[in-house]
Amino acid sequence: MDQDDDIVIYTIYSRSQSHTATLDNDEIQQLFKELATVVNDKSYLSLRKFIAMINKSGVSLDDPRLAETASIIEQQLEMHENGLIDAETFRKCISGNIVLISKIWRNELVMPKFNEFKAIIEDGYNKVKDLKDGKVATYIPQLSRANPNYWGVSICTIDGQRYHLGDYDIPFCMQSCSKCISYALAINDLSREFVHQFVGYEPSGMVFNELTLNEEDQPHSPMINSGAIMVAALHKPKKHLSDRFEYIVQQFRKAAGEEYVGFDNATYISEKETADRNYALAYYMREKKAFPPNTVLEDTMNLYFQLCSTEIDCRSGAVMASTLANGGICPITGEKVFSPIAVRDTLSQMFSCGMYNYSGQFAFKIGLPAKSGVSGAILIVIPNVMGLCVWSPPLDKLGNSVRGLEFCKLLVERCHFHRFDSMIKHLQTKSDPTNRSIDDISGTLTKIQYAASTGDLTALRRFFLAGYRLDIPDYDGRTALHLAAIEGHLSVVTFLIEKCGVATHITDRWGKTPLDDAKEFNRQEVIDKLTSYVNSTKAFPR
Repeated sequence: MDQDDDIVIYTIYSRSQSHTATLDNDEIQQLFKELATVVNDKSYLSLRKFIAMINKSGVSLDDPRLAETASIIEQQLEMHENGLIDAETFRKCISGNIVLISKIWRNELVMPKFNEFKAIIEDGYNKVKDLKDGKVATYIPQLSRANPNYWGVSICTIDGQRYHLGDYDIPFCMQSCSKCISYALAINDLSREFVHQFVGYEPSGMVFNELTLNEEDQPHSPMINSGAIMVAALHKPKKHLSDRFEYIVQQFRKAAGEEYVGFDNATYISEKETADRNYALAYYMREKKAFPPNTVLEDTMNLYFQLCSTEIDCRSGAVMASTLANGGICPITGEKVFSPIAVRDTLSQMFSCGMYNYSGQFAFKIGLPAKSGVSGAILIVIPNVMGLCVWSPPLDKLGNSVRGLEFCKLLVERCHFHRFDSMIKHLQTKSDPTNRSIDDISGTLTKIQYAASTGDLTALRRFFLAGYRLDIPDYDGRTALHLAAIEGHLSVVTFLIEKCGVATHITDRWGKTPLDDAKEFNRQEVIDKLTSYVNSTKAFPR
């Protein structure tokens, strides 16, 4: 650590990358003052306030990225029951994790108003909690015994902000959710060119275990059973089966930030005992010479069943999804797990093929990459924002969690998360939880009103065709129509009332309508137009 009179530089190194953050002493002192308590005319920082600041951001003190700070806090709380420390001790406390702490204090995390977003998640969770539709999977005994009332949700942003609700800590088998992580690992290790010599790209348009291949005698997609079996065959084929599985699970754990990834042996045995269709798929692919040379079919099938029987919970599933959202870097460890290319290809497959025969509707209505499994889990990825894992065993007729799907619908109804919401990002029925202020909204309003006041009809047409509302008032209650009337821009007034449907009766904070303004400034053409329009709407109400 280098220190001079004005600047302190802290450098943090993680396994994936190094970060250097520069904080001047004034900022550190300001943070200290914000959390300080005065005792006997001397200022001390309250560790409890500091912990509350961290927790409010959505980051937990047990986050691996805060290990050094958490250790010092624990020591200080043991030494000082009141939780008060001086400025120098505070510097030592934050120095090991200054990058993350500075982002928290400056409110630079991807979800700046995390508590507000938590309320949206909680509202969606509660709205679907009492749904009774759907049935648990019954093709193996272990799945049929699942409690239909289980309902868990977990989120993890790319900055490690986290929130969990319901039965988030109960383990469940990944089933088909393992397919997307297995595929990402194969692309990462082997390259997309190699992997897609053996498996296609397209949704099959058929059920997930249909006995069919594409025109090149390949499985249609890595997101259906035949494709996932093929991908399993590609993982370290020269190694012993146990070593292959151990390697894959290690990578799964890295993607999950070293959080819970287990194995359900009873499910594995049941998978093998009820695998006639999957074996039929494998033998059909072998007949068509679809597998790489020297593939051991029995080992491939066992590895596939093991991956389906791998356990996670909502928390570890959310971190996995967030690793994909973060371009392959685990948000809570900083470790690079997958290459950006592997992530891009995986998200493309999840978007087009991840939700069984509901994939097209999910892409259309929800607009997010996702992968579901018959255990009732869904991994959802919001690129560059966060990952979610929702879990509830009752399934619809296509094999997707009923509660999970409804939760996703409610989420994108409230938030700008559909991948093509960016085309209509101003849509005022949705909020953008990543937006830091109202600057975008106020900036657009300013541009609209400036165009109206200067008579820039071309600019107003662009705003209108893009879907912006042109009747939003400013802080004085004036709309674009008020300003156009004041300046006497007849063509703009005509466009706003006839094409955009801007109301003529809206009053500003002085109680004046656009017609009143036109009269005050003696804009006769505008007066005639507005009077005629008002009279016509009275005779023929819209």
